[in-house]
Amino acid sequence: MANVLVFAEVRGGELRKVAFEAVTAARQLAELAGGGSVHALLAGAAGIADKAEALAQYGADRILVLEHEGFAQYNPEALAATLAQRLGSGTYGYAVFSATAQGRDLSPRVAAKVGAGLAPDLTSFTVDGGAVYGQHFHMNGKTIATLALRGAPAVLSVRPAAFQPTVNAKPLVTEAITSAADPSASRVKVVALKQGNTGTIDLNDAPVIVAGGRGLKAPEHFKLCEDLADAFGNAAVGATRAVTDEGWRPHADQIGQTGRNVSPDLYIAVGISGAIQHLAGMRTSKTIVAINKDKDAPIFKIADYGIVGDVFEVMPALTAAVRQAKAHG
Repeated sequence: MANVLVFAEVRGGELRKVAFEAVTAARQLAELAGGGSVHALLAGAAGIADKAEALAQYGADRILVLEHEGFAQYNPEALAATLAQRLGSGTYGYAVFSATAQGRDLSPRVAAKVGAGLAPDLTSFTVDGGAVYGQHFHMNGKTIATLALRGAPAVLSVRPAAFQPTVNAKPLVTEAITSAADPSASRVKVVALKQGNTGTIDLNDAPVIVAGGRGLKAPEHFKLCEDLADAFGNAAVGATRAVTDEGWRPHADQIGQTGRNVSPDLYIAVGISGAIQHLAGMRTSKTIVAINKDKDAPIFKIADYGIVGDVFEVMPALTAAVRQAKAHG
């Protein structure tokens, strides 16, 4: 039986969806490892403790609350020192992070400090004989590699949306802790957070993503994607690398091997051929709908539903249908 330490990601004083996904993954890991406890570290400015109950609802047995104005923004040095101190205490067998920008920065810092192995960006895992075997997309998504972590503690990060948040309510137990390093003395300081994605919903948090490619032919035609996203009401707009390289969309909108990895409930690929680099960033989406005039486009090989047609005809009709369905829903 081994306890699991999980980092609950916060942005702008609010818990992100990936925090609940990470707690769900940690809960699963604890049960596979024999039924240990899940301790979630929640860091932020004064008042962040008010968010603790939400973590308990998703399976955290104990919430370690770290309140300090120095954590109002992401503080990698102080967080890494604190997490490493906790992880190196002998209380925990595992640590779980989200494979987001924060998690990709923080998890290797912590692993290095405690001399632990790191398995990043996992889509699933199993435990056998005390070792963790995690599945990870490899070779631009062409293969799935299994990474083995046999030492303790073991550090892993989970791909956003690979683990759907599952309510598993636990009694609210909080513990106020102090930072292992003075956050105000950190050499690295985040002074501001600029939202890069042009939509109101972050790509990693959106249940629906409407992504456009070169088949839209011009930047102004991305309005077709924006209109459909607006019709859904809970959707974000993404893009391929070819489109962002042309300057049609900000690079923060890019989905793929060198962009964002997303796994929404619904992914609508508009005028996207399906290059392997793009598929690597979205192929774990729950349902994929492809719209392309080329019936032989590779995107159709992984799509659950395909529409062979002109995007300039299909998109307005689809948007109207969604608006009508929402109006009568």
